[in-house]
Amino acid sequence: MFNQRYYYLVKIQYLGYRFHGWQKQPNLKTIHFMIDRTLNYILDGKQFKTLGSGRTDAMVSANESAFELFVYEKIEDEAAFLAVFNHNLPQDIRALAIDEVDADFNIIQHPKTKEYVYLFAFGQKCHPFCAPIMTTILDDLDIELMKKGAKCFEGTHNFKPYCFRATDKGLYVRTIESCELIENTIFSASFFPENTYTLVVKGKGFGRNQIRLMMGVLIKLGRGEVDLGYIENSLTPESKDVMDYIAPASGLILNNVSFE
Repeated sequence: MFNQRYYYLVKIQYLGYRFHGWQKQPNLKTIHFMIDRTLNYILDGKQFKTLGSGRTDAMVSANESAFELFVYEKIEDEAAFLAVFNHNLPQDIRALAIDEVDADFNIIQHPKTKEYVYLFAFGQKCHPFCAPIMTTILDDLDIELMKKGAKCFEGTHNFKPYCFRATDKGLYVRTIESCELIENTIFSASFFPENTYTLVVKGKGFGRNQIRLMMGVLIKLGRGEVDLGYIENSLTPESKDVMDYIAPASGLILNNVSFE
């Protein structure tokens, strides 16, 4: 017997510090595992499927991410469903919204733009409570030079040097719509140091560890270990560079995902 399928886009946010990323992995606690375990409970074992908008690495957080929910019974009261879902999710995951979509919507293939931020401070040891969402660089950094370096990434470039374990078969020519390093006004807490900063990067797709590798070379730039010419040359089609410093995961936050 044919069962009608219903499709929903669910927006979520989470603190990734205690999770091994989004994707399910044997014997590891991941965001996708906790989402599915909670849905299995509140749907009382009824058949469903979830598909994420993309993966995040271990310890990476999301201010706004999304997944697609496939079910065989219509959710009549979406507000009530959201309330029950949140009631049963762990406290470091929260559902923000649920909206019905049609069968033509595919969360992986649908055009979307992602905005990542990398939150950091430098020059002093920070309060331990900062650790889940902020990276602390103890060295002094030339922030003004790093701002110029961030702008080098804007546009269409060869990002192969900024993809972890890149092969000769990947698609590494990508476009970054905007990339800027600014004073942090997005997140605040009483235990944050006086001066904090964010790298804000927006684009339609990113390679594995791309943002963290970009941030890593900006940190090296700020330390005086490389210059602007090094970053510019690394983005050329003929570049054979391999970035050797991945910035820590806990400073990276998927800030939002917007679907066109």
